[in-house]
Amino acid sequence: MRVFVTGASGFLGSYLVADLVARGHEAAVLLRPESASWRLDEVNDRLHVIPGCLEDLDGLRGPLAAFAPEAVVHMAWRGVAGADRNSPVQAANVPDTVGLAELAAAAGAKIFVGAGSQAEYGPYDRAIHEDDIPRPTTLYGMAKLAAGSMAMRLCEERGLRAAWLRIFSTYGPRDADYWLIPSMIRNLRSGQHMALTACEQRWGFLHARDAASAFRLAITHDSARGIFNVGSPEAPPLRETVTRLRDLVDPAASLGFGELAYRPDQVMILAADVSRMLALGWKPEVSLDEGLRETVDWHDATKSS
Repeated sequence: MRVFVTGASGFLGSYLVADLVARGHEAAVLLRPESASWRLDEVNDRLHVIPGCLEDLDGLRGPLAAFAPEAVVHMAWRGVAGADRNSPVQAANVPDTVGLAELAAAAGAKIFVGAGSQAEYGPYDRAIHEDDIPRPTTLYGMAKLAAGSMAMRLCEERGLRAAWLRIFSTYGPRDADYWLIPSMIRNLRSGQHMALTACEQRWGFLHARDAASAFRLAITHDSARGIFNVGSPEAPPLRETVTRLRDLVDPAASLGFGELAYRPDQVMILAADVSRMLALGWKPEVSLDEGLRETVDWHDATKSS
């Protein structure tokens, strides 16, 4: 299958592209000229690179029509860091997404898959199901909700099968340094004291390879329509996960549980009901212990290289 992917140089996008190429699919990726594409180094020679950006969709019409994608996967997004969750830049993502869905239809694609977020739901005190009412509390969540709703409606009108995958917490090698797991590894390796909340949250972490396999399934499975949660089926106490990670990096390091206050909008339970994905045949394969060890080893290898 010929698949066009935006956001391919990002964390999850790079895992998806590697997954697709490994299974014999033909992948084209959208890359800005200034993009840091190091995450794609291992598969770069097997990719079609389309230079450009979503702000200039008209400039992509010719190259995309020439590639003739059967599926378009939209994983690019402006303002993904926590500090940008209430930035006005979030609003620009909505026309980007809707415009790309329209462009996908014009290029002859029959499948559109987009990357949504658990932030579309807002806080719940239990595992979240796709039928739960969205109550986003950030501009990021609001923009994701609007973008997904509008893109899927447009795809329905244009005759494309559309799936919107709401991603919960993911982790793995090559993740951005500002997220919890990589920042903990970096700080513990440098001997810095880790000030933490009480870590009473119940938080599920899904390895990026398992998230990528969910997206690949949404692309290739004819029954994948609508909204799907993509997250870990398990949500252990965050204190347990943090302690496991500490033991892998430096068992003697102290963790300052309770030294930081919870944010006023702190999510205490981040758990996904993934029964819809499981019904498609998806099954996470990377255990938390295995994934944390792999992530720590990658950080060690990159630091020494």
